[in-house]
Amino acid sequence: MKTNTFQLSPSQIEVYHQDGYLRIPGFFSKEEIDKLYGIALADDAMRKNALDLNDREGKKTRLSLWFTPGNDTFGYLVRCQKMVDSVHTLLGVDSPVCHFHSKLMQKEPKVGGAWEWHQDYGYWYKNQFIFPDQMMSVMVALTEATKQNGCLQVIKGSHKLGRVNHGFAGEQVGADMVMVENALKTMELVYCELQPGDALFFHSNLLHRSAANLSDYPRWSLIACYNSQSNIAYNETSTAWKVPVNVVPNEAILEWKSEAFSKSDFLKKENDPALKDTGWEK
Repeated sequence: MKTNTFQLSPSQIEVYHQDGYLRIPGFFSKEEIDKLYGIALADDAMRKNALDLNDREGKKTRLSLWFTPGNDTFGYLVRCQKMVDSVHTLLGVDSPVCHFHSKLMQKEPKVGGAWEWHQDYGYWYKNQFIFPDQMMSVMVALTEATKQNGCLQVIKGSHKLGRVNHGFAGEQVGADMVMVENALKTMELVYCELQPGDALFFHSNLLHRSAANLSDYPRWSLIACYNSQSNIAYNETSTAWKVPVNVVPNEAILEWKSEAFSKSDFLKKENDPALKDTGWEK
C-alpha cells in the first residue's frame, strides 16, 4: 500500500503561530470529500443525533457532535496520519495528540443560522481544560464555503488576546462584544472562504464567527477538535480528550472498510457543560 506523506513547512508553522490559523488548500481530495459528504447526507445516525442551537435572531444552527473517533469513514479522517501529525506539529508539545470531539456542521440554504463571535476555549474553559495553547480545531470543508453561504470569519491574530469573557447569545456561548469590537478596530477581519477538501487549522483562542446561510446552497463542514494529553480537563465526563489518537494511514478514508456511524458516542444537548449557566456569564 502506498502511503501519502505530508509535512507542514516552517513558513506554514510560522503563519499559524502569528495569525492563529492556517488554511491548507486541497488537504483532502475530491474523491475523499465526495465519499464523506455522501455519508453525511445519507447517515441516519447523523440526523437523529443532530442538535439545534438558536442564534440571536432565532435561526437554527445544526450540528452533530461525537467524542470517540471510530472505525467509520469520519473516524478515519480525524485519525489519519497527515491530520494528527499536522496537529502535533502546530501544538508544539511532545505529549500525544488526543481527539476531544468532532462535529458535523450543517447550514442549510436560507434557514441555517449564524454562529456568534466566540473562542472555542470560551466553551472549553467550562470543561476546565488548563492550557488553551494545547487545544485546536481543524475545519474541513465538505461543500464550498463563501461569504454568501456564511463562511467562517476570523479576527487575525486575536488568539494572542488570551481568553475573552463569554456569556449567552441565544442558545450559544458568545464573546464579550466590547472586546470583540476592540479587536476588530485593532486587527484584520478575514473571511475564510474554502473549497471542498480545504482544511483550516485554528487556535482555541482565535475569535471567529459565521453569518447565517441566506444563499441557495448548503454549507457543510467537519470540525475536528484536538487536545494534547498533557492538558488536563477537570470538568469533562467524556474520556476521549486524554486518549492518544489511534492513527491510521491516510489511505484508510478511501480504502478501508468502515463500520456504521451509529456506534459513535454522540453528545446530548442537555449534557453539554458549555450550555449550563455557571454564574459568570452574566
